[in-house]
Amino acid sequence: MTDLEKYEKLNKIINESKKTVFFGGAGVSTESGIPDFRSKNGLYNVRDVQFEQYSPEYLLSIDCLEDEPEVFYEFYRQKLETSGIKPNKAHYKLAELEKAGKLAGIITQNIDGLHQKAGSENVAEVHGSTYRNYCMRCGKRYPADYIFKSGTGLPRCTECRGLVRPDVTLYGEMLPEDQIAKADSYMRGAETLIVGGTSLTVWPAAGYVSRFRGQHLIIINRDPTAYDHAAELVFHDSIGEVLSHVV
Repeated sequence: MTDLEKYEKLNKIINESKKTVFFGGAGVSTESGIPDFRSKNGLYNVRDVQFEQYSPEYLLSIDCLEDEPEVFYEFYRQKLETSGIKPNKAHYKLAELEKAGKLAGIITQNIDGLHQKAGSENVAEVHGSTYRNYCMRCGKRYPADYIFKSGTGLPRCTECRGLVRPDVTLYGEMLPEDQIAKADSYMRGAETLIVGGTSLTVWPAAGYVSRFRGQHLIIINRDPTAYDHAAELVFHDSIGEVLSHVV
């Protein structure tokens, strides 16, 4: 099948599908300049010398937050500041498809909030978001930049002096039930599932795709994935480039 034929088929599927859902991983945001976690140049492989004694998983774990909060917040401030990052072509195209009634919802593993920045409203954030923060003691909510603007010390609640943490799922924590329920609601009855920017080798990505019972599975990822063999269409290319052909 030529590229032109693949794009024609992609458009036909999206335009005729009764319910299309997009499931996205880190590769959706790398095109905005946000590093992924596990690639050669990813977040886990570009380490500052002061973090060399720690495993990457520990630095973003509930254990690190509770046992060594100074280390946790130093790493968090250095590596997860995304306030200046803008959505890319993929984010905007997905928002456009939602507004046109062609996309029922987005399930994202990313915590950067770029889908909402681009205008998408139906988004299930299964790993939470750095755009929300809350006090671990009293639950008071704080804006996206609170931790990053709190200096070099520990971010404290203005009400009870409790520790303010990002509303993201850390290693060692359960995924947020409300977001999982929202993701499940998007998946139920989906006729088409478009997967982008994930290798589909780790949970929950592999779990969602294995539960898909619809008709059309489409995969967009620069590298081969564990589900390429099961997909109706596979694009080993930029997500923004592929989606730019959707009209």
